[in-house]
Amino acid sequence: MRIGVDYSAAVWQGAGIGRYTRALVGELLRLDRENRYVLIYPAGFPGRPAPFLPHLRHLNHPGLRLRPLPLSDRYQAILWQRLRLPLPVELFCGRLDLFYSPDFVLPPQLAGRRILTIHDLAFLVHPECAVPSLGWYLRRAIPRSIARADLLLADSWHTRRDLVGLLGVPPERVEVVYPGVEPAFRPLERAALEEVRARYGLPERFLLTVGTIEPRKNLPRLLEALSGLPERLRLPLVVVGRPGWLYEESFAAVERWGLQGQVRFLGFVPQEDLPALYNLALALVYPSLYEGFGLPPLEAMACGTPVLTGRVSSLPEVVGEAAVLVDPADVSSIREGLQRLLEDEALRERLRQAGPERAREFTWEKAAGRLREAM
Repeated sequence: MRIGVDYSAAVWQGAGIGRYTRALVGELLRLDRENRYVLIYPAGFPGRPAPFLPHLRHLNHPGLRLRPLPLSDRYQAILWQRLRLPLPVELFCGRLDLFYSPDFVLPPQLAGRRILTIHDLAFLVHPECAVPSLGWYLRRAIPRSIARADLLLADSWHTRRDLVGLLGVPPERVEVVYPGVEPAFRPLERAALEEVRARYGLPERFLLTVGTIEPRKNLPRLLEALSGLPERLRLPLVVVGRPGWLYEESFAAVERWGLQGQVRFLGFVPQEDLPALYNLALALVYPSLYEGFGLPPLEAMACGTPVLTGRVSSLPEVVGEAAVLVDPADVSSIREGLQRLLEDEALRERLRQAGPERAREFTWEKAAGRLREAM
């Protein structure tokens, strides 16, 4: 078969769906040496190339063709999704037997099967967590693509239930393909961590949270919960992730709860530094309000780092018994979970042992194998 892949997120996004696409497609190309693949992506403009183009040189497949488009990811979305110009993907990459999109929407297509990954339905479940213009776009573009897809892939059984319950998708049209965790996320020797600690100026003991700073990640409630801890238990909080939509409330909460000097915003961190940051942290605190999967808890568990996360959406499905679960909408529940985690060394040791064992159930090899079977 000749298979087209929307590789846009892989070359434009450092985290989130960008990482998902690079890991999944990279493993798919390693496993499947029979089919031919065309990766289509917006390469950017002269002087403003897509930021993650260099990794393309590491892709190795006998039937691989790269098809860069001379525009940005924003303009590609405008042309195909907002203006809905009838420019079929075959115009850019030739005849296809199948097209796969790992990022919510499908381009126009003349023929061939269509497979689409839906990571979550946050735009429906928590519409208040997106700026109105984005929410308006998502509520139109994503259901259109879902209707055109021959098969949908969901990151979790929870997302599958949302697709069936909220959008009326027939259950037989949705398969669950869990994301994986890269081998780099593992317990590391202490000596290997000190260079990263020094480079970021991190204290000996700290809590970590990872993810784009946006309302769904629930940082204001986490900060309020931290401010209510007994003084003897308070630790600095290190925040990894770029500012997203409506991030201002999270920054304002630092001052509101008197946590100046106790919260460090590192911004976007290169993927190669994340395993060390997880290893250095006393715990990952991730009280998200809603996730289609939730990679940070999985990555932290793989590193042997204790995890506190929400008892909502897909998160219990991911962490199993290897994390402390709280009600993310209840500040007192978050605070009690934090206090339990900080006071109970035996609990932390149990989670350090259980985390890697749980994380071994999720691999990109399994994910790519499921995708190949679906094709």
